[in-house]
Amino acid sequence: MPRQKKRCSSAPAFPESPWHIVEGNDKKRARLNLISHLLSVVPYEEVPHESVMLPDRVFNPNYERRTLPAELYVPERY
Repeated sequence: MPRQKKRCSSAPAFPESPWHIVEGNDKKRARLNLISHLLSVVPYEEVPHESVMLPDRVFNPNYERRTLPAELYVPERY
C-alpha cells in the first residue's frame, strides 16, 4: 500500500468528516454512486423563491455558428 494511502486509512473518521470508501472497478458507476451517496447524506430543504419568467426565445434563421479550429475539439472516440 502506498505510504500516503496507508497514512490516510489510519487517520480517524469523525462524525463531522466521515470516511467513505467507493468501490472503483467501474469508474463511471463509482462516480455516480459517490455523487448519489453524498447527495443523500446532505440535508436538503426546499428554499422559497419567486417564480422566474423567461422571455420567449428569439429565433434568427440567418444565424451561423462561427467555425472553430479543429484542434480545439476533443476527438470523438465512442
